[in-house]
Amino acid sequence: MMLYLLVAVLVLLLIGYFIFKKPALKPLANPQQQAAYQQLLARHITFYQRLQPEQQQRFVLKVAAFLQETRIEGVGLELEDLDRVMIASSALIPIFGFEDWHYPNLTNVILYPDTFNNDFKFEGGKREIAGMVGGGFMNGQMILSRAALRKGFSASAGKENTGIHEFVHLLDQEDGATDGLPEHLLPHEYAEPWLRLIHQEIRKIEAGKSDINPYAGTNEAEFFAVVSEYFFEKPDKLKEKHPELYDMLSQIFRQQPG
Repeated sequence: MMLYLLVAVLVLLLIGYFIFKKPALKPLANPQQQAAYQQLLARHITFYQRLQPEQQQRFVLKVAAFLQETRIEGVGLELEDLDRVMIASSALIPIFGFEDWHYPNLTNVILYPDTFNNDFKFEGGKREIAGMVGGGFMNGQMILSRAALRKGFSASAGKENTGIHEFVHLLDQEDGATDGLPEHLLPHEYAEPWLRLIHQEIRKIEAGKSDINPYAGTNEAEFFAVVSEYFFEKPDKLKEKHPELYDMLSQIFRQQPG
């Protein structure tokens, strides 16, 4: 009887081990791969180029960690390291001011060749979507257009960056509402001044008295994402033209890129 009991206990322990054990993480990129990432960052990512050497090294390590933890899939294209590095940079730039931050509401990123429509088709017809954070059955997934992603990190991008835009939406969404008020990033005492500033700037956009992309006037969530693009892509210009907005975004992201 004792023998049967002992065997039963051992079987239960083995079952528990295989059910509850955590899958081993892939090892971080080896030094050669990290060096390849570093070369791509130095060539294509302006934000990285502005960093001090020790910050650059931390950024490379965070890129490697993000790419270890996040599944990136290409649909209708063959993924390249440049795509992976740009996606990782889009994710890390907004959170680089925080020592340790992960996206708990992201499972994978899907990269399409070009813009797509509401039916997720990237060929033919009317296609105006460059990126989106999924909801419903697409919850936890992000879709990006490779064309828009690469344009955002090009010299001709201006104040726009689709990758950063979508990851800021993801940050905004983490408190349960995509409303332009990232409660987990913004100290409580700044919430009301931030909303006042949003509405003040939206009125200027509607009156044609602002250089901010008019799409920011759609709602508070789009305003937050659009001005975040501006903040990271052209920080000196934002600081000059919109000092109050620059200061508030510095509080939110804990960074002063300009």
